[in-house]
Amino acid sequence: MFINDDNVFQKIEKLISQLSAIKNASRFIEEEILAPVGSQELWACGVTYLRSKQGRQEESKDAGGGDFYARVYEAERPEVFFKSTPHRIVGHGGKVKIRKDSTWDVPEPELTLVVTSSGKIIGYTVGNDMSSRSIEGENPLYLPQAKTYDGCASLGPCIYVTEHSLDKDTKIFLEINRKNVKVFEGSIAINQMKRTLEELVSFVYRECSFPNGCMIMTGTGIVPGNDFTLHSNDEIKISIDNIGTLINVVK
Repeated sequence: MFINDDNVFQKIEKLISQLSAIKNASRFIEEEILAPVGSQELWACGVTYLRSKQGRQEESKDAGGGDFYARVYEAERPEVFFKSTPHRIVGHGGKVKIRKDSTWDVPEPELTLVVTSSGKIIGYTVGNDMSSRSIEGENPLYLPQAKTYDGCASLGPCIYVTEHSLDKDTKIFLEINRKNVKVFEGSIAINQMKRTLEELVSFVYRECSFPNGCMIMTGTGIVPGNDFTLHSNDEIKISIDNIGTLINVVK
């Protein structure tokens, strides 16, 4: 696969130098843009920001699960879990879904890593880890059902390929609009993440091989209040400095 290459930055530089200008490039990209995932698995990490720990404790307190999230936030081993295969992921402009058997649903804006089969981070994209808070809050063992279903994730609008690590002050922004009215907004810098990106990759890759590489969501630090849930037709905008803006509508 093209992107599963430790030297993809140099390969892209060479290809760009050989290309001539493409007429109407912006129109072509707008019409043809797809989710930047091929045959990779999508994994995710949880409770990597303090706000996420607090949110998970709040949603699970009635079920007695709050202590689990407090402990994993401080533990050596982070929470990592399988999120999705490619066919359940939508791209920029696509429709994400909320489960019919869920009563409390939120988007989770996340910096997403593009990792090669050798475990090298070669790029970054914007991710939306759609989540049922009502199902996960009922029992932590319901996590796979809260997280994995058709339309459960979106990625895009591109992969930012760079030779350098992201600036620690890089910010993630979330905006949710309902009937053209902003109903939620928030932001956080990735320097608020408790764990390093390399640390998260190392745990995902422990005893797991990824012949086609892997996409890894790194957790969310933006959690809407307990009085907020997504509705059908809500518009979700997630932006990350230097990468771009991922826009989806709730089906």
